[in-house]
Amino acid sequence: MSTTYDGQSLGEALRRHGLIAILRARADAPLVDAVRALAEGGVRLVEITVPTPGSLAAVRALAGEFGDRLWIGTGTVTTVDEVRATAKAGGRFVVSPHTDPEVIGAAREAGLGAFPGAMTPTEILAAWRAGATAVKLFPATRLGPSYVAEVRAPLPDVPLVPTGGVTTADVAAYRAAGAVAVGVGSPLLGDALAGGPLGALRERAAEFVRLAGEDAA
Repeated sequence: MSTTYDGQSLGEALRRHGLIAILRARADAPLVDAVRALAEGGVRLVEITVPTPGSLAAVRALAGEFGDRLWIGTGTVTTVDEVRATAKAGGRFVVSPHTDPEVIGAAREAGLGAFPGAMTPTEILAAWRAGATAVKLFPATRLGPSYVAEVRAPLPDVPLVPTGGVTTADVAAYRAAGAVAVGVGSPLLGDALAGGPLGALRERAAEFVRLAGEDAA
């Protein structure tokens, strides 16, 4: 499984684009159409959570359609079996709400990027030492950009991706604080997965992409 995007590593793609779009739904949703709209808005990294109905089928379809033009991965990955299923579907990274060295190791073995979730400096460093591509700082909404800056002071080499409640008002501040990227779900997706207009999703995507690139870490 390739881990390059236009000649870049996944880590380099994170730094360049600064944004991961997160698709999460409890019922059947137009996942493929929504990702197409996100891509048209400039989004280049997309996470579809495993519990979302049809998630792996969507990953498979999108991987076939976009190839190296888009990084497609899965989220809420908590088991080795889910890592392997992601790889089989053509996904290129996995995101977890927690840090599990076994899951990280399975991702590395499969040639996938791994973004484990962590909150404290101890958890962040453990995730990094276990082989994370970057560490998902979660839940970011309770921490804020100042926390990113404070953690990066003693841990400057660990790429952090704040996730959870990140809005357009927060993106530039997180990037300026040193976050390699931000993970954004409902503030970006809005009602698009419940039948909302994809044109509006495309416009929101373009705005998030613009903000994520303004104050690159």
